[in-house]
Amino acid sequence: MLRAEIIAIGSELLTPHRTDTNSLWLTERLNSVGIEVQLKTIVGDHEPILEDSIRDALGRSDVIISTGGLGPTEDDVTRKVFARVTGRQLKLDFAVLEQIRERFASRGYQMTPNNERQALILQGGIVLPNPNGSAPGIKLKHEGKLLVMLPGPPRENQPMFNDYVMTDLARLSRGVRISKRVLKVTGLGESALDDLIAPTYKEYTNPSTTILFTDSEIEIHLTATADTTARAEGVVDELTDKLEEKLGYYCYSSRGESLEEVVGHRLRLKQFTIATAESCTGGLVAERLTRVPGSSDYFIGSVVSYSSDAKIRLLDVGKELIEQRGAVSGEVAEAMARGVKARMNSTIGVSVTGTAGPGGGTDAVPVGTVYIGLADDVVTSNRRLILPGDRHLIRWRASAAALEMIRRRYLL
Repeated sequence: MLRAEIIAIGSELLTPHRTDTNSLWLTERLNSVGIEVQLKTIVGDHEPILEDSIRDALGRSDVIISTGGLGPTEDDVTRKVFARVTGRQLKLDFAVLEQIRERFASRGYQMTPNNERQALILQGGIVLPNPNGSAPGIKLKHEGKLLVMLPGPPRENQPMFNDYVMTDLARLSRGVRISKRVLKVTGLGESALDDLIAPTYKEYTNPSTTILFTDSEIEIHLTATADTTARAEGVVDELTDKLEEKLGYYCYSSRGESLEEVVGHRLRLKQFTIATAESCTGGLVAERLTRVPGSSDYFIGSVVSYSSDAKIRLLDVGKELIEQRGAVSGEVAEAMARGVKARMNSTIGVSVTGTAGPGGGTDAVPVGTVYIGLADDVVTSNRRLILPGDRHLIRWRASAAALEMIRRRYLL
């Protein structure tokens, strides 16, 4: 299998204000033609470090793709560093220069001299046209390796990659195809999950298996290779089926759907409607449910009842109940769920009340204590959780627990 490497170039990508999204998109496209991405590097506009990164990449990868650093300013160093590493001259391409001049003129601007840098092309390189920007890309064969230099903005590099690079990659991959699958699991710890499924996935070297823990769930990533897409899909399907059988209801998705999508599908299938009453999550359960297109088919509305007074006035929770049991209690969670169900006239009411911290906890109700309430026409129930993490994680995990309680209740 061909090995690819992506180098994202730009000092701004090393700050907390910018994210390298190009590498994610490029990885998906490379995988689609059977090329494995073995390394991604982010490098600032620092010539010696970039030079080291390119030399290292040439020593271990078959395809090297860079993004960024092709602009007109002094810190756009990609061309000259690639030229230095490959021992090739940079030559001014007059056809490219004229295209850049015409682009400026069509917008009523005078091209400044520094834009000539964008017309410098490595000797032996192929120009990749850029109808969406001024900087062209460059494609180059060097010592049996394919080097591709792309501009940084996704609206420029994505069409360029699809139009002028994908065909080369499909030919180079020699018919190898990759199929990926992600199984999403909730309600199991990482060690318990691995103990359950390791005897199954260890029987396979193809697909390969990777287990990842996220904020509130576990993902099982399967990657299969074969000579055709259909065969790769068949290989990954076989292991997926076996793992789903082992995991049972703990596995809520094997096609990449989010928990809120799975819950929404189940509600729509049963023609149920739902309303939420939230305290510590501040509307997060409602926000997640309404991320899903078409959620108006089943989502009625939400009451964010942060204070005890709001619970009493908006959800008809008894004042005496709160005084006796506390706002963070199973009884209050159930009353909130019944109250929002009645107020919104929904099939289901779900509630969350808890202590997200960092302050406010007591010996009886420590930070991380959360109660989920669920009410329908048959039963009202609650679930108590002690969730680890900071305020963000407790709120997120509480929202996931509420969605999972809905999924489990209406699984069949």
